[in-house]
Amino acid sequence: MTEPHALIAVEMGIDTHQEPVVFLRADCEVCRAEGFNANTRLQLSLGERAIIATLNVVTEAVLPPGRVGFSHIAWQRLELKGGEAVTLSHAPVLHSMSAVRKKIYGNRLSDTEIGDIITDISLHRYSDMQIASFLTACVERLDTAEVIALTRAMVASGKRLHWPDRLQRMDKHCIGGVPGNRTTPIVVAIASAAGLIMPKTSSRAITSPSGTADTMEVLTRVHLELEEIQATVRQVNACLAWGGAVNLSPADDMLIRIEHVLDIDGTGQMVASVLSKKIAAGSTHALIDIPVGPTAKVRSQPQAEQMARLFDTVGQALALKVRCLITRGDQAVGFGVGPAQEARDVLAVLQNQADAPADLRERALFLASHLLNMAGRGSLAQTEVQARDILLSGQAWQQFHRICDAQGGLKEIPDAAFQRELGAAHSGTLLAMDNRRLARLAKLAGAPSSPAAGLRLHAKLGQALARGQPLLTLYADSRGELDYAAAYYARNQDFFMIGETP
Repeated sequence: MTEPHALIAVEMGIDTHQEPVVFLRADCEVCRAEGFNANTRLQLSLGERAIIATLNVVTEAVLPPGRVGFSHIAWQRLELKGGEAVTLSHAPVLHSMSAVRKKIYGNRLSDTEIGDIITDISLHRYSDMQIASFLTACVERLDTAEVIALTRAMVASGKRLHWPDRLQRMDKHCIGGVPGNRTTPIVVAIASAAGLIMPKTSSRAITSPSGTADTMEVLTRVHLELEEIQATVRQVNACLAWGGAVNLSPADDMLIRIEHVLDIDGTGQMVASVLSKKIAAGSTHALIDIPVGPTAKVRSQPQAEQMARLFDTVGQALALKVRCLITRGDQAVGFGVGPAQEARDVLAVLQNQADAPADLRERALFLASHLLNMAGRGSLAQTEVQARDILLSGQAWQQFHRICDAQGGLKEIPDAAFQRELGAAHSGTLLAMDNRRLARLAKLAGAPSSPAAGLRLHAKLGQALARGQPLLTLYADSRGELDYAAAYYARNQDFFMIGETP
């Protein structure tokens, strides 16, 4: 075995996102001695700590002799401060890659093989290219047993929240694809006001203009440690925290990042992703909202029903009670799209404001009544009355305020620096809207990285419109982003389908 070589660590100031990259000079004696080439996988060690990174080769002008450069994430993971002598060697052979190749050729993977792959991914042993190979080999090619094994392996890859066994822990998830569908904060407030336990950990945006955690971060602190989550739930029955802060199913976060780049979202991987997070959070019951619409993530009723069956089967195998609800996904929910705009809608519903979006309110009540029913609080007819009473009486708003106070206090919603109204090209009836294009428009305006950015709709399906009547208002924190988003809207005239007036 070749002896490792030591070089002095230098931070390059290069952002390579979540994939660690290191840099060596082309004339470096280590490169020549070991036969390192660009894209070689290296192991870099400092004492007991070690990472695996991808090598990039640079010219002599970029890096001094005797140095190894680190990207930002590689520097963080090895916990460097500067000037340390870091040892370099070939990365160990990844035996789990043989299982990935097995899947590429269409063969079924065992529980052990899937577990080995997920373990190596969670320990950052795979490059982005290797993760992409695994994901693409699995798209719509996982059978039910493999999905169960994948879910179990992703749960085992990270930390878990533990609660007293006698307590029911309720959770709710929407598979996405519909802008503005920010029901979770409302549902959690209603359900926990009724006495249900809801340790809700949510994601940030992946492909959307806002995730639940992004919207909640506009209103309160969401970066909670495990102990803080448990303390908050003990105090007020619920929390609304960012799941990424507590390392629940970390392998899933890595898979999602690559799925986003590849723009793939296989059914089996989605089910494993969702349920692994619920199980890791200690949930006993999970309500799954599956919106269906021509421009939603799920396009047809048969596809939704197939997904619901898989959710139910995997949930049963892992002792999680699952109920799937297939809902309408033909238009954006509420008026706001983007963290701040969605937060305004959430508060409007919770505070029973006269101009609160009725579709967001009714959707949240529908989901909350099913959660109460799953918890044994009565028939659906009875729990529908309970949920509405809790909302209309102000109990849900009081409970939401308590949750925010327990997490650090309620914050003021930020305002965008720039805004612009965009109107209807002609008169007629609004017949359809494109969910995907609306989400892209809000992202081009700066959401979710700029919390105040996004858009606010002024019309719903079936509404009569006059030519030039405002359809939406764009919000951005810079003039350039506002102009860029508005130009995208102008180039694409099929955001909205408006029937001609006879």
